[in-house]
Amino acid sequence: MEYSFYDFLTLIGALGLFLYGMKIMSEGLQKAAGNKLRAILAAMTKNRVAGVFTGVLITALIQSSSATTVMVVSFVNAGLLSLLQSVTVIMGANIGTTITAWIISLFGFKVSIAAFSLPMIAVSIPFIFSAKSKRKSIGEFILGFALLFMGLDLLKNSVPDLKANPEMLEFLTQYTTSGFGSVLIFLFIGTVLTIVVQSSSATMAITLIMVSKGWISYELGAAMVLGENIGTTITANIAAIPANVSAKRAALAHTTFNIFGVIWMLFLFFPFLRMITYLVSNFGPGDPTQLTAFTSGIDANTLKVITSDKDGLTASQEVLKAQLFDYQMATSYGLSLFHTMFNLINTFIMIWFANIITKLVSFVVKKKESDEEFQLKYISTGMLSTSELSLLQAWKELKVYSERTTRMFKLVRDLYYEENENEFVKKFSRIQKYENISDRMEVEIAKYLTKVAEGRLSEDSKHQLQTMLRVVSEIESVGDSCYNLARTIMRKREDKSVYNSEMNANIDLMMNLVEGAIHQMNESLENNHISNEEVNRSVNIENEINNFRNQLKLQNVEDVKGKKYSYQASVTYMDIIVECEKMGDYIINVVEALNEATVKN
Repeated sequence: MEYSFYDFLTLIGALGLFLYGMKIMSEGLQKAAGNKLRAILAAMTKNRVAGVFTGVLITALIQSSSATTVMVVSFVNAGLLSLLQSVTVIMGANIGTTITAWIISLFGFKVSIAAFSLPMIAVSIPFIFSAKSKRKSIGEFILGFALLFMGLDLLKNSVPDLKANPEMLEFLTQYTTSGFGSVLIFLFIGTVLTIVVQSSSATMAITLIMVSKGWISYELGAAMVLGENIGTTITANIAAIPANVSAKRAALAHTTFNIFGVIWMLFLFFPFLRMITYLVSNFGPGDPTQLTAFTSGIDANTLKVITSDKDGLTASQEVLKAQLFDYQMATSYGLSLFHTMFNLINTFIMIWFANIITKLVSFVVKKKESDEEFQLKYISTGMLSTSELSLLQAWKELKVYSERTTRMFKLVRDLYYEENENEFVKKFSRIQKYENISDRMEVEIAKYLTKVAEGRLSEDSKHQLQTMLRVVSEIESVGDSCYNLARTIMRKREDKSVYNSEMNANIDLMMNLVEGAIHQMNESLENNHISNEEVNRSVNIENEINNFRNQLKLQNVEDVKGKKYSYQASVTYMDIIVECEKMGDYIINVVEALNEATVKN
């Protein structure tokens, strides 16, 4: 056995370079065109077909179905995509990821792109050191592309020579002669390998190399390709672990879609493979099944010579080398076509069952009481109905936004009295999620209203729209105040500050006043207008909050002097009181905006 531990480390290093190149390339392109990609993803999901094409387009651009599915999971988590929309985009991502296999098939064996890798890195350097971020991103893309093919070339040259090591060949042979059993074994190997390297594209490259080196047959390479389709779903499931229930369902839908696809393909595996073989043999570079027989018919030394990049080959060796390249090309074309055709047909079949998949994953992943589905309920990022009707939808969404902010404030109150460490961390994490979705909702509602403003509106509707833009901004500020309160409570806990009963009673009273103000705001939003009586009630509550804040500020100075509590405790105590007063200001701003709109109408 001539394959040393150093050679093994070289192989792992080559795989690492390939993966790193793909990561850099993908991230560079995402940064260069990130906002556009997100806009496409958010807008082009009106129907199933548009969703699939969106998934194909984005994955083909960023060369990573994992990146697309993780992006989709994050959008579902943020409520910007529905579960059904996410399923169709993920289906498209499966098709888009087949582009990588074609790039490797077209260039990886035929042309040594690795020879151009260093010049490409030289080209990327000025871009990377550019002051402009977009040029930096383009430089990262070029650098990643160069590293990807440099890694691929090293990977091809670092795999052990099985012909020269028959004991390793014998080890593989015992798993390659079991007929359909071997297909299942190598399907499992493909799944596990993809889970380990976290990239179906990398596993596809490894599979192409294994087949081209004569490790495994073309048929078993196709089985590994099927396994890769299951293994690639692990990335989205990992990304969904800390996310909400909708994101978990989206990740499970990805797994379900791919598993069902592999199941039906296993029933048709050999007939389907014969069809692919026929297409590649008659319309492509040759018969993909002949590579194994060809490499088996050549002695180990000759194979080693013709697969090396050394010059000085004899005429017969040159002929054998040309034949080997042709067979490698045919095999890589066959596997790439198998990968593409499987995903195209699977998507075409499963797209009609998107609703059933959605219901199935919703049944499996149950919603808990603590789960909050952050979804825009009444407005969408797609085309609008008439501008006047769109305003009604936006009013409904504003009410939902306000109700969620109310729940966020109640969660802050629970956090203040929470003593259990684990529960405290969970509640604080939930408040952070509320804050993130609050920011996103403000942007989405404001975008929607801006689109509505482009339509034909009456004077009354124009005033309404201005009011709504102001209201959405103030509600988001209420959410910010809730998060600031949570952070102050966290700081109090970290400082181990102890409040006396009087301080706790004052905070409780202040929060009661704020909760009353929020309740009054929600009632006003429910009717889209406000009466004079409601305005007066809100103003009175706001005055109470202001007076109480002023009273507590003066009292705090005296209490610190009198050493009733430490100065450190007084800092977080007054921060909580002042933040509650600020929240009262944002709430009264909403009420005043509604009152102005009522007066104008």
